[in-house]
Amino acid sequence: MKKARLLTFSIFIALHCIAQKSIVFTPEQLKDKIKGGWAGQTIAVTFGGPYEFQYKGSFIQDGQPLTWYNGYLKKEMLENPGLYDDLYMDLTFVDVFERLGLQAPVDSFAYAFAHADYMLWHANQSARYNILNGIKAPLSGYWKNNPHADDIDYQIESDFAGLMSPGMPNTASAISNKIGHIMNYGDGWYGGVYVGAMYTLAFTSSDIHFIVTEALKTIPSQSTFYKCMSDVIKWHDQYPSDWHQTWFEIQKKWSSEIGCPEGVFDAFNIDAKINAAYVIMGLLYGNGDYTKTLDVATRAGQDADCNPSTAGGILGTVLGYSHIPAYWKQGLTEAEDINFKYTNMSLNKVYTIGYKHALAVIQQNGGKVSDKNIIIQVQQPAAVAFEQSFKGIYPVLKENFYTANAKDISFSFTGVGFALNGAAKKINATAKDTSLYVAIYIDDKLFETAKLPTDFTTRRNEITWSYDLTNSKHTIRIKSLNNNSDYALSLYNFIAYNKQD
Repeated sequence: MKKARLLTFSIFIALHCIAQKSIVFTPEQLKDKIKGGWAGQTIAVTFGGPYEFQYKGSFIQDGQPLTWYNGYLKKEMLENPGLYDDLYMDLTFVDVFERLGLQAPVDSFAYAFAHADYMLWHANQSARYNILNGIKAPLSGYWKNNPHADDIDYQIESDFAGLMSPGMPNTASAISNKIGHIMNYGDGWYGGVYVGAMYTLAFTSSDIHFIVTEALKTIPSQSTFYKCMSDVIKWHDQYPSDWHQTWFEIQKKWSSEIGCPEGVFDAFNIDAKINAAYVIMGLLYGNGDYTKTLDVATRAGQDADCNPSTAGGILGTVLGYSHIPAYWKQGLTEAEDINFKYTNMSLNKVYTIGYKHALAVIQQNGGKVSDKNIIIQVQQPAAVAFEQSFKGIYPVLKENFYTANAKDISFSFTGVGFALNGAAKKINATAKDTSLYVAIYIDDKLFETAKLPTDFTTRRNEITWSYDLTNSKHTIRIKSLNNNSDYALSLYNFIAYNKQD
């Protein structure tokens, strides 16, 4: 009966929006939805935490129990703070808005996360390295400067853009255009645009299918991201009671990694598309049921904490804090005053600040705010600009040649591009972190002298890469310029790319 009432309310709101192009909330209703979004993703990332990348190319079997108990939230927030990378990145950007206002320049956001103490991975870390070494946004996220441009990073941290733009998907897209390009491009950026749009629509409808399909209007139809999401929606319609079949269809068509050098020709897949596919699979098959939504999004595997976090935040916004089932909120009040590590922000604090920012964005976009009512001018989703990473090229070879202390090594391949995996390391644990320098030659010409920090927080994800070579045989030479025996250059493997037929 409760679900029926929610659906009836959704239909009423949808009709009202079409007729009036506006929606009205009381302050309490809007606060409840914003709280639901922040709490929903925090609960869900905690739930999925133990399974993150434990199931790669497979799903968690239905009979396997998944952990949840009273006190689990507080325990994980205190003992496992790195689990909440999608939250502390969100909160970094929320804090910049709070300190500098809605018109804060992109460099402020880039500086804030690049100089933060927390650990980062993939597109975020590559962007951090770029920013610290003079490559500013948006070039810091561009795929030729960032091999992880299509990875999940902005997708998992774009919640703030939707939660501060209720009913306004195009406003959320504009925020994402500025901030999401710091670390991503193409499909990686689209993941964040899409998630932000779904959050905005979660304020206006409880029809999950509507939210998932309507938000997709923000993504250009010629993009591979759009095509992947469209497939998932189609397969859900085709197999409405069997998420496993949809999972297999996703696996058959969309599981091949092109960009991320760690994931190419490997079961590991942190690509935005396939993980977004698992998000909307959880939402569609959950159909408004919080438990079922988290269960499917987690059991799908790969990034099995961030995917339920995204789905749980979107559905938490639909339901509102007060309608998230009590089972999932057990222990929540004990955790709401704990600052997320590396931040000065707790859930209770972001509930308040998030509401404040939403009111400011509503007013900036023609809405009205009073003590009794908040009127939002609802936007019809419009597609953002088209962009595609790794267009026209694909990986053809991944060759291992592990060397623990490389001095002067060469390898050859035929193609148009390559990426070399490895790391600068301290051999002497008591030595201070430093940067090693490596001369990279392509066909006997100096390509770059790469700076490779040994510090994990400022590291370069890959030794070197290029996607702009002529289609021919190439020889790459890596010459370490390090003469200190406390440090070493380790090389793992390289990936070769060729042109698509």
